[in-house]
Amino acid sequence: MDNQLAKELFHVEGSLLYLTDRVEERGTAGLHEPPPDPADWPGRSRRYTVPIRDARPLITALSLDRQGFVLVRSQTAVTNFYDKHEVRAVYYPELERLIKYTTGATKVVVFTHDVRSILKARAGEQGVREPVAPVHNDYTIKSAPEHVRELLDADEADERLKHRFVEINVWRPIRGPVQSTPLAVCDSRSIAQNDLVPTNLKHEVYMVRFSPRHRWFYFPAMEANEVLLIKGFDSMEDGRARFTAHAAFEDPTAPASAPARESIEARVLVFYGPCLNV
Repeated sequence: MDNQLAKELFHVEGSLLYLTDRVEERGTAGLHEPPPDPADWPGRSRRYTVPIRDARPLITALSLDRQGFVLVRSQTAVTNFYDKHEVRAVYYPELERLIKYTTGATKVVVFTHDVRSILKARAGEQGVREPVAPVHNDYTIKSAPEHVRELLDADEADERLKHRFVEINVWRPIRGPVQSTPLAVCDSRSIAQNDLVPTNLKHEVYMVRFSPRHRWFYFPAMEANEVLLIKGFDSMEDGRARFTAHAAFEDPTAPASAPARESIEARVLVFYGPCLNV
């Protein structure tokens, strides 16, 4: 996918919430400093309007190892994504099969998930969260290996960490088509290491500084039988995609009557290397 082709794609002008922590972005002695955004996470953030391009014409050209994200079709037998027991019993095994097939991995561990609905979250429904507005990447050079050690027995973790491993977020609409608050993903190749700022929340994540080099994409009108795979970490340092920033945004072309987005994202550890007798 070259830059010229990307520029020719349909796009919307989306507002993305970036971390600002550099002096030149704060103004001189506080002058002209943008007011704090109520969605700051954490610290001071600022919204930038950027072109977010329709990635659907590029589906066959996308790769987890180049852009850091792909869209695949995947049916599910889950009847209620708000039932955490059904999700763990039915959806986790489905995702394990899907990720093994998609990546050729030796072992796949689906270890957590979040369901998101603005309406349900604001109504106080337990276990439901709102979409995340700040631009971020869920795992870092520090936190990704920590998760391996937390989730596997010590001996197996030691062995797995000698070989390549990857973290993937699996994002699916609970109901489609998604029109309100879709997910934007950033081409990994357009992200520089110094754009990423490690921040310790429940675990260390990367917040992201704005760069005009960032190339943003989304998949309009995603349906419930489509899943977006987003690479959050890759232990290999050979030029392939390692981190893929993403964020929710308001699509200015969405109709006013569009229903609030409902989605589920699962987090998956993907291991390569030898099969272990564990």
